[in-house]
Amino acid sequence: MNIYQTEFAYFIGAGGIGMSALIRYFLSKGIEVAGYDKTASPLTEQLKNEGVFIHYEDDILLIPKNFKNPKKTLVVYTPAVPDTLTELTFFKEKGFEVLKRSEVLGLITEAERSLCIAGTHGKTTTSTMTAHILKQSRMACNAFLGGISKNYGSNFILSEHSPLTVIEADEYDRSFHRLTPYMALITSADPDHTDIYATPEAYRESFEQFTSLVRPGGALIMKSGIAVTPRLQDNVRFYTYSATDEDADFHARQIRIGNGEIVFDFVGPSMQITDIQLGVPVQINIENGVAAMALAWLNGVSIKEIRDAMKTFAGVERRFDFILKKDNVVLIDDYAHHPEELKNCIKSVRLLYEGRKITGIFQPHLYTRTRDLADAFAESLSLLDELILLDIYPAREEPIPDVTSQLILDRVTIPDKKLCTKETLLDVIAAGTYEVVLTLGAGDIDRMVEPIKEILERK
Repeated sequence: MNIYQTEFAYFIGAGGIGMSALIRYFLSKGIEVAGYDKTASPLTEQLKNEGVFIHYEDDILLIPKNFKNPKKTLVVYTPAVPDTLTELTFFKEKGFEVLKRSEVLGLITEAERSLCIAGTHGKTTTSTMTAHILKQSRMACNAFLGGISKNYGSNFILSEHSPLTVIEADEYDRSFHRLTPYMALITSADPDHTDIYATPEAYRESFEQFTSLVRPGGALIMKSGIAVTPRLQDNVRFYTYSATDEDADFHARQIRIGNGEIVFDFVGPSMQITDIQLGVPVQINIENGVAAMALAWLNGVSIKEIRDAMKTFAGVERRFDFILKKDNVVLIDDYAHHPEELKNCIKSVRLLYEGRKITGIFQPHLYTRTRDLADAFAESLSLLDELILLDIYPAREEPIPDVTSQLILDRVTIPDKKLCTKETLLDVIAAGTYEVVLTLGAGDIDRMVEPIKEILERK
């Protein structure tokens, strides 16, 4: 089946951030879309308002009749759903074309000039920043993002006539091996997803295989110092980037931080752009910005277009997202769920709010990740002044005996630390005193952000 010629597309796991971007892509092609998800969310409600029929019970009787013809319907699913799901089993047994989300993205990358951005962390912000620069330039682009762009209010960007497509390349389940990038970028390769990759070596090997997929005539850009050895095809250019390493092909120079602003010069091979101002002035965005500008420049974006777009970049929801900014209290929401991400986030907050008490509310994500990275989590969370630690969000996993948030708490070295359930969290917040509060994690902690904001506003 040609995915561009199907009449109907049915999505299992429709509310996922990556799945919803694909849904919007199919809608833009005039294809009718329906789907299933386990729970309702603001994102599924948005999709319903855009014309997608979504239900929340695993029941084949709820699948619209139009979508039950194997010759007319493409079925797309996320690996986060179990193989035993009734609807997934039904479609497979009835002979439907059933593809993983990554397989569909792979077909799209074959047909277009795709810029694929991978990495343990940093990929969502870098992808969104790259897409914004291109979208604001004469080059334009399509984009499938892993977060909601605050500039566009969506995780999907459509440009009718651009051959460029920005894709966030996910290493989970080795999904990014389905892609054939025109250009690829790797932001980081710190071991993660221990439920998929048994060893750090397996994780690294997966990224090295990803580098081999860049097609001839394209390019690979990689953060300086990453422990990944590229395996490039012939006629693929290779570049490095860094926020501070001036030996990297692309880097920052003359970094100026103050008065709530970050300004620097962007340096590349035989070129320089002075006075880049970050629209979201967080230290980690210097590095993310260098990567995004490198990709944009290699694809023909002008110096003026790059400078203008960087200044107007508004960020990504749940990526260092300022929810409340008052003189006496600040609330920042961040998707950080890996020790390195937590470390970067907390250190950035320290720079912005030197001398103020920083409280982190962290929800660990996955039992395997908690078990395998407990020491590293504790080291990062010990950079806080106060820690409120929630129960583990299981996502796709079943509980593992003796693996709880207590594993992390016991290793955290700051004295002001406590375990807390989601049910009692708001009472704990109401009873405390705060200066800077961080909500951290990739589970459903985002559902608590608005109630926390309301409590803090009253203080």
